[in-house]
Amino acid sequence: MKATGIVRRIDDLGRVVIPKEIRRTMRIREGDPLEIYTSRDGEVIFKKYSLLGGVEDFAGQLCETMSRSTGSICAVTDRDTVISVAGGGKRELLGKRITPELEQLMESRRIYQYGGEGNPIPVCDGSDKLVTSVAAPILSEGDLLGMVLFVGTNPGTATGDAEYKLAQTIAAFLGRHMEA
Repeated sequence: MKATGIVRRIDDLGRVVIPKEIRRTMRIREGDPLEIYTSRDGEVIFKKYSLLGGVEDFAGQLCETMSRSTGSICAVTDRDTVISVAGGGKRELLGKRITPELEQLMESRRIYQYGGEGNPIPVCDGSDKLVTSVAAPILSEGDLLGMVLFVGTNPGTATGDAEYKLAQTIAAFLGRHMEA
């Protein structure tokens, strides 16, 4: 744990304000769920809660199936990080924070397919060699949970309709699965 030097008081309703700088750094947005942990030493720890965190193994099996079917690198993200990968690039992607560009693409709630023009969108911070070929948002009851990705190598791999439709289908399936 890292000390920030910031001290906040609890108000009469039990609320604590998380400073804007910390929210920006940790990419905590209004309405984001936070999980609360306590320790025997009296520490209270807030951690961003990932709704997709409980389905990592299931998402991994889906990625493995998509990768075998297409021969491509496949990944599933939550709103902040890559939670499962198959087909290569595991060391470079798994558990890494997604780029602000990919996060912005996710917020648009549209399916993306790299067409070969312009710069492709890198998947993770600090790694430009693995880029987004296809990205489909995972929506559950109107809430944005993450994305299903097909990942290519720089300068970007153009993909076909099969990958586009498969990403769209798996994202819809995961969204429905989370509703149950």
